[in-house]
Amino acid sequence: MNAEIYAICYGRSVRTRGESFIGGDPHDGPMPMAYYVWLIRQQDRLLVVDTGFDATIATKRNRKFLICPGAAIQQLGFDPQSVEDVVLTHLHYDHAGNHHLFTGAKFHIQAAEMAYTTGPWMTHRHLRVGYGADDVKSMVDRLFAEKVIFHDGDSEISPGVRLHKIGGHTDGLQVVCVDTDRGPVILASDAAVFYETLEEGRPFPAAFHVGQELAGYEKLLELAGSVDHIVPGHDVAVMERYPEALAGIAWRVDLPPIG
Repeated sequence: MNAEIYAICYGRSVRTRGESFIGGDPHDGPMPMAYYVWLIRQQDRLLVVDTGFDATIATKRNRKFLICPGAAIQQLGFDPQSVEDVVLTHLHYDHAGNHHLFTGAKFHIQAAEMAYTTGPWMTHRHLRVGYGADDVKSMVDRLFAEKVIFHDGDSEISPGVRLHKIGGHTDGLQVVCVDTDRGPVILASDAAVFYETLEEGRPFPAAFHVGQELAGYEKLLELAGSVDHIVPGHDVAVMERYPEALAGIAWRVDLPPIG
């Protein structure tokens, strides 16, 4: 059996279109954002992609917190403590928080991301604003507890689950390619924040290297074969395009898009 993939929406926020694309937008208006973590089920094995933020960080950053990702996983009928592997696509606050979850798991991260978040680039406020110091320190704690697996570029972490380094948004951003019954599905995270960034080549402003971000769109399409096999990191349209698995909480992105 190929993998099942659940997109869990744990938070929401609204920004403007002008804030969402480099160069702004002549038709400025609201641009809603969803915050996701992803659960991958391979027979009896569970993997999680990203860990989200908690209610305290939601208040601090003016985000709407909907549900703890661990509680959502429980409502789907799975035990968060049985998760063996957690992939952190990068260490931004909305992808690498909730430190109390998945205590028994190994955490997979690009070595470049760890170097980026603990090196001289973080002296620049614009680059560090998306990070939480506690999230970075937590990764150091996991490292010394022998719970971190570093990757240098592309690799396979289990049969049918592959990591691909993209960069651009951050220096060590990675995406996850999962084999499903409908073919490969790319969990793009912030390598494609919205469908529109991917389809029209409009990069998101929070970028370490815009050229790498644009090249990343091409790599995503090459890996996936079509946009229908790419799941953006923050687009509310994911919840409209895929079948609902748990009312208002989770959607099955391993299944074909609706319509």
